[in-house]
Amino acid sequence: MSEKPSSTDALATWLATPPGQYLLAWEQSQLDRVVADLFGFHALQLGLPELDALRSNRMPHRWVSLDRADQAGAPPRAVALLAHGDALPFPERSLDLVVLPHTLELALDPHQTLAEVERVLMPEGRVVILGFNAASLWGLRQRVGRLRRALGGKGDLFLPRPGDFIGYWRLRDWLRLLSFEVEGGRFGAYRPALASERWLGRFAWMDRIGDRWWPVFGAVYMVVAVKRVRGMRLVGLVRNERLQAPTAPAVLTHRQQRRHEHET
Repeated sequence: MSEKPSSTDALATWLATPPGQYLLAWEQSQLDRVVADLFGFHALQLGLPELDALRSNRMPHRWVSLDRADQAGAPPRAVALLAHGDALPFPERSLDLVVLPHTLELALDPHQTLAEVERVLMPEGRVVILGFNAASLWGLRQRVGRLRRALGGKGDLFLPRPGDFIGYWRLRDWLRLLSFEVEGGRFGAYRPALASERWLGRFAWMDRIGDRWWPVFGAVYMVVAVKRVRGMRLVGLVRNERLQAPTAPAVLTHRQQRRHEHET
């Protein structure tokens, strides 16, 4: 628990830098597009209050939650709820949407956090997940910096030092094991790992062609998944059809028999 506040503070500090602002701008635009058409009554953003993940969503009840251990570094305007990500204070099947912006990377047990999200989501509810992509120019620079540090050298880390990267395909496997079905995934932020706003601006052309030529090498990914409870409604429909199917011919035959007796 001792590393968690420093990890979150490090991420918040990094997000104020030019590459952090560039990343937040891409993530905000994607979330505005995705959550606008998701309907229901209850939506939750778990973590990263620097990002207004639910601003374009129209659900009547929307909350921003932060881990209790990280409340000191939170912007006061945004946080409405303090809770542990692996023990959310919501009943089962009570939320329609949960957004996890880099939440799993900061979690002590990311798989348990994801399982808790599955618990509180309604059937057909959505989860939107944002994470750093290890298979990117930013991820490569981060790995080189960590390797230099491990060898005793002075390696600068481009990204803050919250938990490890969670790979895109690894995350999809986790979701599949928890009965989620991935509806969509997207990568973004294709510019090199540069700290200067001026130099980042010079490589803006890479964003325009990144989706076409190297789509899986964006610095960040977004995954949208829906919670499936397979067979619940289908079993009920099949059961009703099986119960009703044999009764119709019997009623018809009985009526025909009574009409025949009356005529004779």
